[in-house]
Formats: sequence, structure tokens, C-alpha cells
Amino acid sequence: MTTLRERAPEPLRLDDGLEVRDFPADALWRAGEGRPAPEGSCFPVSSTLGLVDFQVNGFAGVDFNDAALSAEALDHALLAVLRTGVTSLLPTIITATREELLARFAALDKAVAESRLGRWMVPGYHLEGPFLNPADGYAGCHPPAAMTAADMALVDEIERRLARPILMVTLAPEVENAGAFIAAAVARGKCVAAGHSGADNDSLAGAVAAGLSLSTHLGNGLPQQLPKLANPLFAQLAEDRLTATFIADGIHVPPQALKVMIRAKGLDRSILVTDAVAAAAAAPGLHPFAGMDVELAEDGTVRKPGSRYLAGSSLCLDAAVRNVVAFGAAAPREALRLACANPRRVLAPVLAAHGAALAASQLRWDADLRLRSAAVGPFEVRLD
Repeated sequence: MTTLRERAPEPLRLDDGLEVRDFPADALWRAGEGRPAPEGSCFPVSSTLGLVDFQVNGFAGVDFNDAALSAEALDHALLAVLRTGVTSLLPTIITATREELLARFAALDKAVAESRLGRWMVPGYHLEGPFLNPADGYAGCHPPAAMTAADMALVDEIERRLARPILMVTLAPEVENAGAFIAAAVARGKCVAAGHSGADNDSLAGAVAAGLSLSTHLGNGLPQQLPKLANPLFAQLAEDRLTATFIADGIHVPPQALKVMIRAKGLDRSILVTDAVAAAAAAPGLHPFAGMDVELAEDGTVRKPGSRYLAGSSLCLDAAVRNVVAFGAAAPREALRLACANPRRVLAPVLAAHGAALAASQLRWDADLRLRSAAVGPFEVRLD
């Protein structure tokens, strides 16, 4: 059973009738710094800061790419996300036309501003596309017709209308104007990642020199058949200046391959993400995603009906932590690092550039890495 507990004065009320209370503004903390424990005490081993997910397209039946997204729907999704231990996330908007991007970001930003949980859990957004490789296999479920050369003016136009910043952009380093775009985005305090890309060693090196620092869902957004050794996967694995994110559901990357990739990147340069869509924490069947229907199968895969390409995931981040332990890729404490300390470290300079902060958070775990409670700002969910 899930209950939402009171944590401080000045009551607010969620639309589902669960009472919460506001949290002092000075309880915010800068990325990379924990909320201090009372003098003479310390958090137990079973306690951590909240998990951070860089890539969430939707959750619990709610599509964050919906131009009609409401605050009520967003609160429903964020409460479900909080139950998985994620206390900070970057809602992700994928490739679309200029008009669609403007409408989708406007709806998302309005929903965050008007929601109860959004102000505590959403520091900013992730734009995945439209500056991606449109070739078959690289595009995945993104619409190739909407893909364009890298265009900082488009990002600026979108962001001027938002209350919260776009903190991360995923692009293919081989697209036109990529180098100039990366440099401009980094100068504006954004993290730029490679994804859905066929970049070779030379184009990747140029992008890294311009400021590229991350690989988005490495191992995915690639054709099934590539040159055996000279390929974008090996190029990104070998680039020590890139941190990589991985979808650890056993579907996007087979367990043995994930184990090898985490070993190649190293624990300090590996991060877990979900790439969750509305099908996550939802029943099998059809779910909305960025103007299309995707189908959640009984085995957990999410695809456009009739397509061989995956369309996001149904993964929850606490399950991803348990999975990498079960796969033999990391010990429990190491697995928690991949979903907590590491993404916080990467996000820290980005947040600092915007004068932003993450909310105070705390998770309590049992010996099997199952959540007992999750707290962020004024909200505490008990999962006893």
C-alpha cells in the first residue's frame, strides 16, 4: 500500500485527495551535496539520496509528449515515478516538427508549473532530437521526416517560452552544424549527448572537442548489422571523455553485453536511465507516445504495432538497479551509484550554470534493494 505522509507546515492537497505539506525553500540542495544529517547522527546503510533519471518520455499511462498534457496527469505520473525511487527526472521530448516541439514543450512546462510534484522533481528537460541520423536503424521510432541539421536557434526559440530550461540535448554528431551547435549549447549551460548516431572516430572526436560529454542509451539507436569493429558503438565505448547511459532492462541490451559495456566504460562513467514511455508502470496494451500508439507486450517490450524497432521502455529505475546486480555487472552499492551519485555528478555543473537546485531527498531500501520509502521535498511515499 502507498501512502503520502506529511513532512512540514503549510498544507497543500494533491488532486487525488492525498494531503501533503509544503517544505521550507531553504531545504533545497545543490547537486552533488546531500542534506546534512543532524549532528551526531548519520544515515543508515539502507538510506540514499533519490535516484535521478535523465530520460523519461512518460509514465503510468501518461505521455509527456502530449500537447494536451495537464497538471493532474503529470502529478499522477510523477507520483508513480516517485514510488520507483526517482526524485529528480528530465522529462524527454523526442523528434518532432518545429510546431509540434513548441506545443509539446509549452504543455509540459505549464503542467510542471501548475502541478504539485513537478516543482520538486523536474529541474528541466531533455530534448532528444530532431538533430538525429534519419537512416533506417539509427532513427528507431523517431520520425525521420522531422529530423534536421543541428539548429541552436530552434532550441533558443523553444526555451524562450519556458519557465524551466532544456538541460540536455541528444544529437547525432555527424549531422550538419553539429560542432557549432555543441559548442553553443555547452556555452548556454547544457549537457550534450550523442545518440541515434552513426558517428565514426573522427566525427566523434571533433564533437567531444566541442563539448560533447555523454552517450544516450548506448547500444541502442543503432542498426542490427554494423561493421564488426569499426562502428559507432566501439567508438563511443573507447572515448574516455564520454560518460554513457544504459537501459538495463535485459531487452534493449542483452545482460552479457551490458556487463561488457559497463566494464569498458567503468563504473564512474556509467549511468542508468529508463527511456520510459507511458507504458511503464501500466498494463499491457496500447499506450500513447508522441502522436503514435505503442504497444506494451507481456514480456515488457514496447514497440509500434507491427514494427521491429523498440519504442522506449517499460522499465522502472529501481528495477534497473536490481537488474545490473542480477546480471553480475555491479555490486549493490555500485549499482546504486549508477542511478544516484553518477547522474548527480554529471548534472551538477549544468544545474549550477542555471542557478538551479535539486530538492532534498531520501530513499530507504531493504536488504533486497526494494524500496521502503521515498521522500522529496514535502512528499514522502511509504511502500511498506
